Amino acid sequence: MGAYPRLRDYFNQKNLDMFSGIVEEAAKVTKVQRDGGNVNLTVKCSFANELSIDQSVAHNGVCLTVVSLNPDETYTVTAIQETLDRSNLGLLKEGDRVNLERSMKIDGRLDGHIVQGHVDTTATCVDIEEVDGSRYFKFKYECNPDLAAKGYVTVEKGSVTVNGVSLTVCDSERDSFRVAIIPYTFEHTNFGDIKVGTRVNLEFDIIGKYIARLKTY
Repeated sequence: MGAYPRLRDYFNQKNLDMFSGIVEEAAKVTKVQRDGGNVNLTVKCSFANELSIDQSVAHNGVCLTVVSLNPDETYTVTAIQETLDRSNLGLLKEGDRVNLERSMKIDGRLDGHIVQGHVDTTATCVDIEEVDGSRYFKFKYECNPDLAAKGYVTVEKGSVTVNGVSLTVCDSERDSFRVAIIPYTFEHTNFGDIKVGTRVNLEFDIIGKYIARLKTY
């Protein structure tokens, strides 16, 4: 317990944010505004009045900084061009739902897995299967040997983040995988909006990336 204050200070000083992949709310996008190559997203959620300027919030798994707080229980974040190129945020429209998670407290429980909020790529939903009340979603993504060697892959029973949701991989293949979605997750995240053809954000497990990196030395 005595280490927690020091860890908290370290993360605050380094401006580092971590997430667990446990979505707090699927909130509605109320405004999308282009600003040059950037996009300003205004979001309405139940905890908007608890946020502060410069606070980090994951949106579909993308870590973004709150730039303004509005009187109508909304807040605004800005996604730069690089973020738009790597994620599905550029596809969001007014009325769409986006998965939200505030950065985790260092002295809290890690109910999901270590998530950085740095989306690696997007994937496309290619199949949805209902099985005994739950649903299996299959996603396909572009994979090449160079990225695979850096840990940008899934492994059976490993962790992956899909639209900011921490999930366990099943049926892992070279460029695709499936995840099982229980009714609670389907109802409380934007998985309820995903259809065949929908693009989602992927963040591969950081531990796998470190292991892949160490193998090159």
